Amino acid sequence: MTAAVTLAALGNGPTFSAYQSSAQTLTGNVTTKIQLQSEEWDTASCFDSTTNYRFTPTVAGYYQASGGVQVATVATIITMFLYKNGSPYKQLMSTNSATVSGGYGSSMVYLNGSTDYIELYVNLNTGQALNAQSYYCYFQAAMVRAA
Repeated sequence: MTAAVTLAALGNGPTFSAYQSSAQTLTGNVTTKIQLQSEEWDTASCFDSTTNYRFTPTVAGYYQASGGVQVATVATIITMFLYKNGSPYKQLMSTNSATVSGGYGSSMVYLNGSTDYIELYVNLNTGQALNAQSYYCYFQAAMVRAA
């Protein structure tokens, strides 16, 4: 026997999509939280786009989180991390090429629905600005299964 998941069960979990609308300049070799000031959607008002730039869902469950960044000029090393509760949780991507200017990645994460939160961090070996566009510098998450 297989378990059926209804559309209502999947469609009611928190989800958001935020992006950087004002370019942020990062210092070389410093892992920095990405400031995502604009939201495309935030179904449960769980993403803070003004102060902490973090997603704190109010429903416990498993979430698919993804992010992407692009720098203004080519960097030789770009590393992007998903942080959970202020600490590194997963490395989402890493490049080591003089011809790469960005990348993206995703990970699953369990969030308890009350105190857990996630953030996007990036480390560049060369200090420079990020490209502030909805398709270059973004952070998204959606609940895929309730706890």
